[in-house]
Amino acid sequence: MSADPEEPGTPITRTNGRHSFTTLSTSDVYVGNILALRADEVAMPGGGRSRREVVEHSGAVAVVALDEHERVVLVHQYRYPLDRRLWELPAGLLDAPGESPLHTAQRELAEEVGLAAEEWSVLVDVAASPGFTDQSERVYLARGLSEVALPEPAADEEADLVVRRFGLDRAVEMVFTGEIVNAPAVSGLLAAQAVSRGRAVPRPPEAEWVDRPVRFPARTDR
Repeated sequence: MSADPEEPGTPITRTNGRHSFTTLSTSDVYVGNILALRADEVAMPGGGRSRREVVEHSGAVAVVALDEHERVVLVHQYRYPLDRRLWELPAGLLDAPGESPLHTAQRELAEEVGLAAEEWSVLVDVAASPGFTDQSERVYLARGLSEVALPEPAADEEADLVVRRFGLDRAVEMVFTGEIVNAPAVSGLLAAQAVSRGRAVPRPPEAEWVDRPVRFPARTDR
């Protein structure tokens, strides 16, 4: 996103990482049920200012659920903005008042695919597109799976979900063939493979989440 200085052509003094990008003004463009769009005027290096349009989001969680055979649970779900079905991890918005991200992940795993897990850890935190949105998603690793009852009736897109288990290596292959493009699924599957092969260690399930969105939840007292 390019800067829009007050005086075009004015040389910009390089501040080498020391500039404070202060918000000079802010206004709402749109406020909806799951996101808001605001426009900020921000102080730029060299004394200029620039407009930044920011999509506020509640944040979300996703789960790499691995069974005893190193198979991962994926869902095939229709995504309206792309107008097609995608292979994804079980996931959900952080939209329940007072619910921790871990509890949201546990609830979504039960509600979407009918599973509970004994062991939980954090794989990765993903900033979806930090150039224009504060949306961030936390991806958990869940092991020690057991079946629980699915809620009835299913709602909206979840009524059309297809649930399958893939070998973890096969799922990672689907990332590289372009069959899996969902950002938390891509990052979560690669991280899970690294953990499975002993190349990485996941974090505790209540690990600090620096970039968890706060602006949109604060609007609705979530």
